[in-house]
Amino acid sequence: MTSDRAIDPRVPPSGAGCAECDAAGGWWFHLRRCAQCGHVGCCDSSPGQHATAHFRAFGHPVVRSYEPGEAWFWNYATDEMYESGPDLAPPVSHPADQPSPGPAERVPENWAERLRR
Repeated sequence: MTSDRAIDPRVPPSGAGCAECDAAGGWWFHLRRCAQCGHVGCCDSSPGQHATAHFRAFGHPVVRSYEPGEAWFWNYATDEMYESGPDLAPPVSHPADQPSPGPAERVPENWAERLRR
């Protein structure tokens, strides 16, 4: 998948939602968790694209889906997807009762029109 330094299975996620969207009062479509430091950011379809921005800023190449029921990994450096990988520190997804897109109170009515494609 990548070097051992790109994944630290002991590090917990930074929170239940995208750190930057939460700080700015924004919303996200789906969430990704940095496998190296635990930063939770939003996916590339989300307005903020904070998971990719985290990779560009810090060079942490591997993320894991932070969606319930998904266990795949993505390597930004190689543009490769892996159906599975090492177990990461819990929790492995945002809370099951947190909707996608989310958080519910901040998602605009026209959210589907605002997704990046």
